[in-house]
Amino acid sequence: MTHDKKIMYLDALIVGAGFSGLYMLHLLRDKLNLNVTVIESASGVGGTWYWNRYPGARCDIASHEYSYTFSEELQQEWVWSEKYAAQPEILRYLEHVEERFNLHKNIQFNENVTSAVYDEQLNRWLIKTSRDNQFSAQFFIPASGTLSSASVPNIPGQNDFTGETYLTSRWPEGGVDLKGKRVGIIGTGATAIQAIPIIAKECEHLTVFQRTANYASPLQNEPMTKEYDNNIKANYSKLREAEWNSFAGMPFDLVRSSALADSDEERRAHFQHMWDKGSFGIWLGSYADILFDEQANKTAADFIRSKIHERVDNPKIAELLCPEQDQLYGIKRQPCETDYFETFNRQNVTLADLKSAPLKELTATSVKTTDNEYEVDVLIYATGFDAFTGSLFKMGITGQQGKTLKEYWSDGPRTYLGVTVSNFPNMFTITGPQSPSVLFNMPLAIEMHCNWIADCIQYMKKNNQVVIQAEPSYEEDWVTHTKEVADTTLFPKANSWYMGANIPGKPRVFLVYVAGGKIYQDIINDRAANNYEGFSFKTSAN
Repeated sequence: MTHDKKIMYLDALIVGAGFSGLYMLHLLRDKLNLNVTVIESASGVGGTWYWNRYPGARCDIASHEYSYTFSEELQQEWVWSEKYAAQPEILRYLEHVEERFNLHKNIQFNENVTSAVYDEQLNRWLIKTSRDNQFSAQFFIPASGTLSSASVPNIPGQNDFTGETYLTSRWPEGGVDLKGKRVGIIGTGATAIQAIPIIAKECEHLTVFQRTANYASPLQNEPMTKEYDNNIKANYSKLREAEWNSFAGMPFDLVRSSALADSDEERRAHFQHMWDKGSFGIWLGSYADILFDEQANKTAADFIRSKIHERVDNPKIAELLCPEQDQLYGIKRQPCETDYFETFNRQNVTLADLKSAPLKELTATSVKTTDNEYEVDVLIYATGFDAFTGSLFKMGITGQQGKTLKEYWSDGPRTYLGVTVSNFPNMFTITGPQSPSVLFNMPLAIEMHCNWIADCIQYMKKNNQVVIQAEPSYEEDWVTHTKEVADTTLFPKANSWYMGANIPGKPRVFLVYVAGGKIYQDIINDRAANNYEGFSFKTSAN
């Protein structure tokens, strides 16, 4: 191969320096001794936890569980300050990982991938960036995150608004001074539910624009005690084993088989116990059938509606904050909250119901609905993400026969095992569509994929193979299987970002593999053990 001096030649190029990119870099560089570069759009590591600096941002999985498992020394040395860590602490953790494993020397910051094109003659990816750098890499690994491409609605008059405008997913690093200001926030998803109680305490007045009411349960956060920390660390191996063997990467020991098998009193007591434990206790830890059976689901929905009415003083406001009777529980992302519902008892908070009076337009100083006008100095968009596909499409990824990933996925994502895409050789996605991803403890889901990818590359090196490609028939079977599994649950019944339903024009396809992390890991490991069943290879002699 003739090397162009203007092109940097690599074994692998990784996009993104969050949880995924950092671990993938560590594996390929330090374990496989490959020549690897990471391209990162931010000025530092962290991925999601670099950008999402909005007030109240924190993880709703316990800190000891939402962390890397690959290094026992790292597990033992890092001390979390809270049971559920806030964004600044998680970012410090990832910065510590970067420093501890000397990863920064292989990361190029403040740079975006503008195109990634597979060369069928060279069997390599040609990648171009926003800083006019060019790379030739055998392996191309987007690690850009499932929730990294913000979704902003198109509202008439948007350009006329003269106040301050912010996205929760791109919150300024130095924060925002909201004192004495009238603030409007659009959205009541997981992000908004974290931000609203904090913003309400800081600003003069807050108007919450709600289109769809959301089920939420309390996080029940508390400071990390030394005793609790020591106990976890003394038993970390058992905790990790339980996580890996669980449905969602979080062990729940009190799951009962059916909500309908208990009496009303028993069921309410069990729900109350899981409510008091906090986080995803009711969603994933109460009854096994609430995500499969509509009658069982209704028992959880009714319980949470009753809790909203207990916590909100004004019955009319409480009813607006309650999801409608036909809205199933937990088949959208279940938010965890701290004082969210009580926030609507404050005198400086207004709830604008966009279902009864839709948002009409923005003016220079206000938000207009069909029945009212709300003066605001600051407008905050907490309107979610173009999940799974948004960040990938922005890279201009082009595979064989000049077909772009966006074209190939025009009817919805198609992957084999959620980690590869037919017609895009030597490209691996981390926690991509049709893998457990967002319905599994994300750092563990990331490690699962990164380990598999590294093992696959090592297998190829050992066997003198230069190209791996998913077979179209196996990809078709995996897409079909993913849908069949999803259809046994209630998930496809919701207009959620799990379905791509929050983005106008996006195909309505369920994007997550929901048989559980343990079953999924067994499947992908079995395919690897069977000489990577479903893949074709090309050796360097071909």
